[in-house]
Amino acid sequence: MALYCWGSTVHGELGLGGIEEEQIMTPREMDWSQAANVQQAACGGSHTLLLTNDGKLYTCGNNDHGQLGHDTNNLPNKRPQFISALENYIVTQVSCGLSHSLALTNWGQLFSWGSNATGQLGHDLDMVSYPAPRMIKSIATKTVVQISCGHSHCLALTNSGELFAWGANEYGQLGLGTTGKKVPTATLVKSLAGIPIAFIACGGNHSFAVSKSGAIFGWGKNTFGQLGLNDLDSRCYPTQLKTLRSLGVRYISCGDDFSVFLTQEGGVFTCGLGTFGQLGHGTHGNEILPRMVFELMGSKITQIACGRKHTLAFVPSRGKVYGFGLGGVGQLGVGSSVSFNTPQIVRGPWVSSWILV
Repeated sequence: MALYCWGSTVHGELGLGGIEEEQIMTPREMDWSQAANVQQAACGGSHTLLLTNDGKLYTCGNNDHGQLGHDTNNLPNKRPQFISALENYIVTQVSCGLSHSLALTNWGQLFSWGSNATGQLGHDLDMVSYPAPRMIKSIATKTVVQISCGHSHCLALTNSGELFAWGANEYGQLGLGTTGKKVPTATLVKSLAGIPIAFIACGGNHSFAVSKSGAIFGWGKNTFGQLGLNDLDSRCYPTQLKTLRSLGVRYISCGDDFSVFLTQEGGVFTCGLGTFGQLGHGTHGNEILPRMVFELMGSKITQIACGRKHTLAFVPSRGKVYGFGLGGVGQLGVGSSVSFNTPQIVRGPWVSSWILV
């Protein structure tokens, strides 16, 4: 397996080393000894986490808040560097916020590091950042199986189907029934108690959960219709999204202010902010209900991924990745900095086992 990357590399977030270019317009293979072993990657505001098959975690990019986990918060890393503080653990899952990071181990332990300005690390607010991984004690008695980060908030799903949230809550994105107050400890989302949750996802300031029976719940910021609830009212409680229930949503990915839903049949639906074309509908308008991306019809999409203002979709039958939305720093991988409001083919030698991040 090879690892390809593109977009902004101002802070070294693509792990390409000390190159002169600050924008990579088409996918470029990363020349790194562990590249073939990467099983998962996560991208933050300007930093990257790379998880290898043996459970080791490497980071690169901006480190102004200690989000790389190397017990320092000054210089960025332009090549992936191993997080030595986690060398005795097997990491199984990672997620990034704008300037913070989470890592989940095979024992269900959760570690966090980076910015803690809104309590997004799950630690006390007495420190604004933690440059080294630290176990989140408020959820240590639970076995976490899935994690997701928004800009400055986090969700964690346990093996019993319980959902916990912490961090920023300006828009009610924690689902706790309140807004405004920072929540620095992992707190049970009580309104979903008794509903076994199977999947979680965070946008910039909004959140989703999908139950084991297929019910979709959204909450948090809804200024642009990103919750898909047919209005623009933000929610501080999980609210059921009924429009896609019959289609069977299997995955959700979110950008800053928009959401992308992947159905069991491989269909892609989008809603929320469309200013940069990130919804893929051929317009720059917003959508308050999930709307199918018709240009991707006829192709079974197996993976979707969102940046802050762009979207990627993978079609293994064609061996192609499609991108749409903001392209200002080359993040669409189409060879230019132009933005597109319809799916464009990303330039690259894709095969059927590629992983989008």
